[in-house]
Amino acid sequence: MEKLYEGKSKIVFSGEEAGTCIIKYKDTATAGNGLKKEDLPGKGKLNAEISNLIFEYLMKNGIKTHLLKVIDETTILVKKADIVMVEVIVRNVAAGSFSKKYGVAEGSSLNNTVIEFSYKSDELGDPMINDSQITAIGISTEDELKELKETAFRINELMTKLFEKAGIRLIDFKLEFGRAGGELLLCDEISPDSCRLWDMNTNDKMDKDRFRRDMGGVLEGYKAVLDRLKD
Repeated sequence: MEKLYEGKSKIVFSGEEAGTCIIKYKDTATAGNGLKKEDLPGKGKLNAEISNLIFEYLMKNGIKTHLLKVIDETTILVKKADIVMVEVIVRNVAAGSFSKKYGVAEGSSLNNTVIEFSYKSDELGDPMINDSQITAIGISTEDELKELKETAFRINELMTKLFEKAGIRLIDFKLEFGRAGGELLLCDEISPDSCRLWDMNTNDKMDKDRFRRDMGGVLEGYKAVLDRLKD
């Protein structure tokens, strides 16, 4: 297989069939735009299984994604897509950078769900970018941004229900989308690497913040998420 791209947590290969790619999850954990890095054996398997479970749930509920088939415990076959160069961030509760930037105590309820965009650029540090800036430099159109937001709100609604059943609060999460065949598709992954997930009763963190903040128990947190989603 021809390697097309290697990121912080996944490797992308060309697929045997036209219009497909193969994605393999890695065990690497990173934070601070890659400045903090560590291999956590088994992390790739946990993230892959969690993300596949969530993607299949979303697909059953009408969300279009790039996922075609699960190949093995760390590898999936996907539709090849041109990635929209903005990350869509959905916030239900104040946490992380939102709390730091705006002086809102972490864990505070928000009066409404927040949608943010960040420009996908490691070189620039993935800066925040607004709608008019996105359209001004030609990353996306107003119509496409509207669809991105509507899809993100729908995904948030579906995921909130899924995690509530598992006794988990969905604090915030990141989404990536791509264009293929004239459609917008949900791409990348949805896992504790890309979501903040807190125990509904104790507020214990079950996500990547355990790695970012040197809390320990990273894999235990991820495994707890998977076990609850599978129950």
